[in-house]
Amino acid sequence: MWKDRFRNLLNDTAPGNGRPGAGTSRSRLDLAPPAHAKGSGAPFTRNSSGSDQFFRALNTEGTLSILDLAGASQANVSFLTGLGHRLSSDDVLAAMDQCFGKDEFLENQQVEDKVKRFLETTLNFPEQQFDAALVWDTLQFMVSPLLEQTIERLLRVMKPGGLILAFFSSEEKVPQMPVYSYRIQDPKTLLLIPRGHSRQIQYFNNRMLERFFAQAQSVKFFLSRDHLREVIVRR
Repeated sequence: MWKDRFRNLLNDTAPGNGRPGAGTSRSRLDLAPPAHAKGSGAPFTRNSSGSDQFFRALNTEGTLSILDLAGASQANVSFLTGLGHRLSSDDVLAAMDQCFGKDEFLENQQVEDKVKRFLETTLNFPEQQFDAALVWDTLQFMVSPLLEQTIERLLRVMKPGGLILAFFSSEEKVPQMPVYSYRIQDPKTLLLIPRGHSRQIQYFNNRMLERFFAQAQSVKFFLSRDHLREVIVRR
């Protein structure tokens, strides 16, 4: 069964946080920095151990339902349907731009009517619809309580045992963070297309992410030398 494959790949025997069956594990990657400098405006590729493990878990004979929060792209559609799976897309960053604007992007996330509009147009899927979700770096551009509300909605649309792949910057003190679109080249290679910058909202360390995903069964971290923390969450 594909759920057993998920469990095996995530190595859930690591020490947990006290919840029955929960586990947290960490890996350190020695990846070379991207060939192109961040902020140069040029797309570049990077190797990803997190995506490699995520997609190996999807290598199953069954047809899975997958959510991509980077919006529809031919590269991602071709790759995932080539594995025999169904793909739904929802460009959450584009929805955030529309609802919160660019000039006061962070401040507007505290405006009640703007938050209501965003939540009404985002992640509107039936409960427990998806076996896996590609969240990419979307969550790191949200402030509380919108961040917690979005994670709650995300977990709600995931099936028990489903996998979530998310990225967070591991740089603690930077004024701005690059924003990317992610295109799948192969299971462990991603093409990153710059789409601007955003002010850093907060530094997401492992303990904080474990708290945000406290309702999930397990969380696994991967750190790379290009300052990107990759996280696999099992619902």
